[in-house]
Amino acid sequence: MSIRTSEVDGVDLVILPPVRDLGDGFSVRRALPSAHRRMVGPFIFFDQMGEATFNSGEGLDVRPHPHIGLATVTYLLEGEILHRDSVGSVQSIRPGEVNWMTAGSGIVHSERTSDENRAKGGKLFGLQTWVALPTQAEEVDPGFAHHKADEIPTIEDAGTRLTLIAGSSDGLVSPVKTFSDMVYADIVLQDGARYQLKAEHVERAIYVVQGEVEVIGQTGGFATGELVVFKPGAEIILRAKGATRLMLMGGEPLPEKRHIFWNFVSSSPDRIEQAKADWQAQRFAPVPDEHEFIPLPA
Repeated sequence: MSIRTSEVDGVDLVILPPVRDLGDGFSVRRALPSAHRRMVGPFIFFDQMGEATFNSGEGLDVRPHPHIGLATVTYLLEGEILHRDSVGSVQSIRPGEVNWMTAGSGIVHSERTSDENRAKGGKLFGLQTWVALPTQAEEVDPGFAHHKADEIPTIEDAGTRLTLIAGSSDGLVSPVKTFSDMVYADIVLQDGARYQLKAEHVERAIYVVQGEVEVIGQTGGFATGELVVFKPGAEIILRAKGATRLMLMGGEPLPEKRHIFWNFVSSSPDRIEQAKADWQAQRFAPVPDEHEFIPLPA
């Protein structure tokens, strides 16, 4: 993980996440948390998954593992993932769809390639984020919601397409149920197209998935794989240099510090210790029809 300075007014930090090889040809870029910035609004974790290409017989196999105190948001650009969890959900997710899993007091889930797609092989490319829950919602009952692509609001104008995955922005409100103020959007820009970054949310960042953007009237730009964190209140107009895709995230920061260990997030260190003990003793509810699990890290 490294950072670089930027001459652009209104930019607080530019993070360059490293590529981590998880084996079997699958890698991730983890932009949050970093040593330089732990959260942006309620977002405490941001992974770019892939782009990976699986041969016939290969696929993703993330064995059952637990979460507390957060919601996971899965959004794919290519491919498909089969989600199973301990509340009984079995759901495939495809590009443009949204999986929102509320961990709350505790949930276990797996993420795999289906038998059908494993036989064919193919690509997998997407984003997974974790949203820390506000204190009053950290222990809500676990749950899962899936939203099809045609349920997610989209606007297009002058070569810019914005898809609002969760929260509110640009006059849109996503149907995805959230627990605090936030924005999470997929922005696709044609060459030369512009997007004005509004100041309606206190903390905001963009992650450049593909391409490059510059800030109109200023020198310097932001390239593929960079997370750009903006200063509160800054109003910036971005312009694409070639075909570009961005993820916009942010929202109201949570007032209390969040602690994170492995897949556990909480405002209370004691609660994380309890979750660790519960997972070691296998007191979490299991995922039906799954017979493996990821052990607690040392």
